[in-house]
Amino acid sequence: MSNPSHQGKQPHRFLVAYLPTLPSDRLVRQGSCAPDEALALIAKDGNAWRVTHLNARARTLGLREGLSLTDTRALYPQTATPKLTILEGNREADAHVLEQLADWALRYTPLVATHGPDTLILDISGCAHLFAGEDALAADMIARLQHLGFTARVSIASTIGAAWALSHDGPGTILPAGQERTALAPLPLAALRLPADLLAALERLGLKRIGEVMSGPRAPLTARFGTILLQQLARALGNEDEPFSPRLSVAPYWTSRNFPDPIAREEDVRLCTLQLLQCLRDRLERHGEGALRLRLSLFRADGVVKHVEAGMSRAMRDARVMQDILCQRLDALADEIDPGFGFDCIAVAVLEAAPVTEEALALSAAYDPQNVIRFIDRLGARIGRARITRLMPVESHVPEYAMRVLPAYDSIGKIDWPKMQAEPGSPPQRPIRLFAQPEPIETMASVPDGPPVRFRWRRMMHDIALTEGPERLASEWWRDLNGKPLTRDYFRVEDREGRRFWLYRDGLYDETQRPRWFIHGLFA
Repeated sequence: MSNPSHQGKQPHRFLVAYLPTLPSDRLVRQGSCAPDEALALIAKDGNAWRVTHLNARARTLGLREGLSLTDTRALYPQTATPKLTILEGNREADAHVLEQLADWALRYTPLVATHGPDTLILDISGCAHLFAGEDALAADMIARLQHLGFTARVSIASTIGAAWALSHDGPGTILPAGQERTALAPLPLAALRLPADLLAALERLGLKRIGEVMSGPRAPLTARFGTILLQQLARALGNEDEPFSPRLSVAPYWTSRNFPDPIAREEDVRLCTLQLLQCLRDRLERHGEGALRLRLSLFRADGVVKHVEAGMSRAMRDARVMQDILCQRLDALADEIDPGFGFDCIAVAVLEAAPVTEEALALSAAYDPQNVIRFIDRLGARIGRARITRLMPVESHVPEYAMRVLPAYDSIGKIDWPKMQAEPGSPPQRPIRLFAQPEPIETMASVPDGPPVRFRWRRMMHDIALTEGPERLASEWWRDLNGKPLTRDYFRVEDREGRRFWLYRDGLYDETQRPRWFIHGLFA
């Protein structure tokens, strides 16, 4: 499936999955209580402990959420049968589980959001046909969640408000487009997600059902209760758009594959990844684009989802090259990605795309940038793209300013470095290793303006046997912070052990009373 922005306008369809017993289901999954055990979760509210969640068994004991712990013990003593287990709730752990389930729901659509502590919202516009229709998609989701140990009520409608209302305060159903008024009318006003104080004020007026607000005059309601009541109603009915913000960035291209039997072999994962990338390649070609950043999502049979991301230096759509880059990244994270009982779904998304230029597609016998790009992408997938850098020339004759370091993936292309004029067979005029900053040295010279005959660097004395120079470089006045630009005289010197250095004197004797000497690089 590709993003709707590349297709014609499609009617919106939203799926809302309500997990009413998420906190107790989490505890059952981790083994903190038995599935048939009556469980109440409590949390601190000021100076009192209050019940925040009851599982289905505890609700049959006449308890309700909001009771203080003292009242709960009074209504249902510790000696009563069946035993009531009371544990402290953990909202952070519940939120973490909901985020994991949101990742898990990416198998159905890349547009997934969380709402509140127990609800998932999926934009399934244009996705239902991939699962044999909305009924099959909803049934598949309920069955998979039940297999993972979670109870869910699922509703599908043309608006988020209608789907939310039917899943939380209705039976959970699939509502055809255009039937929102009929379906919402008998539901309580709480299904519109209104603030508690507004619901209490409406109840004092005798307004309890959505249908009672639909048939009433609008102006008095707005004057008395503000705009939120009618705004939520308009959104639920589809008369006003409701903002929807997915957890992950919207991928312009996305595709997935489900497996009736989970796969665990590395070669199967690689083959499926290649097939999905070939599918994305065709869509990229139709729009004249290439992938810049990819995400491979592996859905384990136990609900755990692992994401692997990789970037490219230039937009490309070669499926095998993209597979190689993703698999290089997958190999680098092999210890973190355990297949467990296998993967029952694999998805690939193009997170960032860009037009593919003719230059990027061209091949040159003298210089093929594609080979450099592939090398950088393969290496970057293993060690990280930020660690791969490249030197670029800068128009300056001062050595330390004549180049700069850039990320390699931002500077692909043949570089024309300035060529130094030298006799054939003569030694290089610039050192192999240039220091980031020149290091000071102590020197001894036979004459003041002449080259040194001996110098001390890093507490080691070097006797000079051969000298070449000087090469005089005038300073760039705009870089001098003291307002006194000094001329540099560079010398290529060799000591008696055969080591070659690049030294310079900073300043002439008519520019400063005490010129200083520095070492700037090493030839060998």
